Amino acid sequence: MSKDFKIVFMGTPEFAVCILDEMLTNNFNIVGVVTAPDKPAGRGQKISESDVKKFAVEKELNVLQPKNLKDEGFIQELKSLEADLFVVVAFRMLPEVVWAMPPKGTINLHGSILPNYRGAAPINWAVMNGEKETGVTTFFIEKEIDTGKIIDRSYVEIGENETVGEIHDRLMHLGAKVTSETIAKIQAGDVQGIPQIELTEGELKNAPKIFKPMCEIDWTKPVAEVHNFCRGLSPYPTAWTRLKNEEKGETKSFKIFRTTKTDQKVTGDNKLIATKEGILIPCGDYYLNVTELQPEGKRRMNFKDVVAGYTMSDWEVC
Repeated sequence: MSKDFKIVFMGTPEFAVCILDEMLTNNFNIVGVVTAPDKPAGRGQKISESDVKKFAVEKELNVLQPKNLKDEGFIQELKSLEADLFVVVAFRMLPEVVWAMPPKGTINLHGSILPNYRGAAPINWAVMNGEKETGVTTFFIEKEIDTGKIIDRSYVEIGENETVGEIHDRLMHLGAKVTSETIAKIQAGDVQGIPQIELTEGELKNAPKIFKPMCEIDWTKPVAEVHNFCRGLSPYPTAWTRLKNEEKGETKSFKIFRTTKTDQKVTGDNKLIATKEGILIPCGDYYLNVTELQPEGKRRMNFKDVVAGYTMSDWEVC
């Protein structure tokens, strides 16, 4: 790839590292890497660096860590790099003074098939909504978030029992490939971009940020919906529920990580049932089979370890 074509990369988490690594493998000229500032984390409040910073330092890349993306000093430093293109993956919302700077534009990699699932949690919502496929999209950043002209889209199927964590990892590697292909097209000068309105069919589905209260399971819903909800939040931010033991007067919260649907009709009360295959929890129609969960104050574990410590028939959904 031409060393005359300069690129600034912007990103923070592991997902972005994979894309940056692929760009280096393809010999793109990365003149700067913009990532989040270091911050205290954990019980000891030790200073933590972003995954992207750790990788960039290891590769001896030029790292910028602005606290304020509109800071004049940062803007001038960015301009001095004279980049032709900015590439953004899992980063903050950029002010126009930044994304409008490079002559070839600023592109973003998004974890959905745009224009559907614009927003902060596209992979989660696709799984939670029971989609059969998802993918990645590269597009030019414009003023409104996730609305710019589309360059490339690539699809993957979603397995019936696949968790968002598993799909995240597949999309990470697919995204690395697609991003590099997009950059190569832009370097070659043969990219126009397609307005998203031309690819819009029906009502758009959105992907807003997910907060903990939104992750509580509603067991009155059909088993298919509860199953999609649980795997769409696994391993993060994680679906959770409260279970009660009336005899002991106890209520505990449990995180649910892995489930499968059953065709066993719910009858009678809301009691849990322990089987050789998992813990059955009643939904609005059929039982959900739970195979990985985390009791309050404990580690994540296989259902067999939970059954060994709890008499499941004493517990029921709240």
